[in-house]
Amino acid sequence: MTDRDRAAGPRRRLRRLQRRLTLAYTLTTLVGVSVLSWLVIHTDGRSWRNAEFDEMLRHAAVSTSLIYYTDAGVQLDGLRDDESTRGRHQVFVLLSRTRIGTPAKGVADGAGKDMTGSTAAGRATASTRPTGAAGPRPVGAAGPAGPGGLDRVFTSGSRSVPVPDERIAALARTAMDEDVTVREEVPAGDRTAYAVARPFYHDETQETTGAVVVIGDPGLRMAEHTRLTYAVLTGSGLLTLLAAFTGHLLSGRSLRPAWQALEAQERLLADAAHELRTPVAIMRSSMDVAGTDPRNLPTHLPRIRRATDRLTDVVENVLTRGRLQDSAASFSPVPLRLDQLVEDACGELPPGRLTLTLRLDESVVDADPALTRVAVRNLLDNALRHGRTPGDPHGGAEIDVSVRGHTVSVADRGPGVAAEELPELTERFRSRGGGSGIGLSLVREIAAAHGGTLTARPRPGGGAAFLLALGPAGQARHARAGTS
Repeated sequence: MTDRDRAAGPRRRLRRLQRRLTLAYTLTTLVGVSVLSWLVIHTDGRSWRNAEFDEMLRHAAVSTSLIYYTDAGVQLDGLRDDESTRGRHQVFVLLSRTRIGTPAKGVADGAGKDMTGSTAAGRATASTRPTGAAGPRPVGAAGPAGPGGLDRVFTSGSRSVPVPDERIAALARTAMDEDVTVREEVPAGDRTAYAVARPFYHDETQETTGAVVVIGDPGLRMAEHTRLTYAVLTGSGLLTLLAAFTGHLLSGRSLRPAWQALEAQERLLADAAHELRTPVAIMRSSMDVAGTDPRNLPTHLPRIRRATDRLTDVVENVLTRGRLQDSAASFSPVPLRLDQLVEDACGELPPGRLTLTLRLDESVVDADPALTRVAVRNLLDNALRHGRTPGDPHGGAEIDVSVRGHTVSVADRGPGVAAEELPELTERFRSRGGGSGIGLSLVREIAAAHGGTLTARPRPGGGAAFLLALGPAGQARHARAGTS
């Protein structure tokens, strides 16, 4: 299994976690929006229903107030000219035949129509129906025939809602018997209609003599409710899609630290594998050669020692990079004598053909001592490795180290480097010499953590000068907090 395959596992798990978080956020929003949409639609439907019933109750109340009695019988002439009977609702007036012995006088066409299935011809002894009025016709039953029969004496408009006569009579009978206003939803063919029945009374005896039944078609007013339903459902769908998109973004942002930690771990492993490969190979080859002829062991010991030193430097650099990629808790800037730290680092250089010039001004910076020491040591190691003086048969190096303010300068007499080449040299695993390139890249990261920079410029007389500039006091904490 390759490193790429091993890294793909955590990445797949993070992507799967992001999808699950997005799904959970979307489902939570969907449930909430669905409940809210149901409440809105249900409340609006109930409001339209109540408004329709309230209007029908008002028409029924007005209609009953327009019915009155004289010596000639019940009078309905006020119903013909009133707006309550000329609207979109159907108004029926049903009169009890047994409680008042005379049918209506002056009723509309179709008056005297029997709602019980028996005629009223033999009972209307005092009938004074207008000329040309139709006689009673049986149309259905509402309870037992005979006593308690109902005549429909008034009908407004056309029968646009096909409510059966038996149902209208049953509503009227319930309102009369219980002396209450009845409101119900009744079947009307393949749909449902609203019905309101209100009793009316004789002016002198106050006895219940009939009822007004108002039939309404809910479809005429429910169109607004239907449009609202479509609007709410469409808005809910769009809101759910927006929630899914937002959830994906938020889950990605919440997992960003995990992605960064995974990438940092991969970089750390790659650095370790790349850096450890060379010194380990040198040690192994030296030991293999020395094993074939133990007498040559002293010859190979210096090479093994140099490989061990290189291995130590690699481990320290890798651990330092791990610290930089860790949380801000591992970064501890304190007031530091930069000139003394540089002097101590120069004192650790290996003896040899080395010309070292120090120009150290007293300087106090706010920096992490361990990280700063690694940065200075890497600059010195880079100067020793690549800054050999050209033409020197012994391969000696001339290094000039200076500290001025918050800047450390390390100059050599090597081939030199242009300022525009520095970004390439500070990339990991990019080096023009025999190194790995991790040294300068680590110096650049340490400088950035301190709010500073790493720059390079040509040295007068040949060579290159690398300048490590650390941020002023207090800048390191702010820089680190901004990159954590």
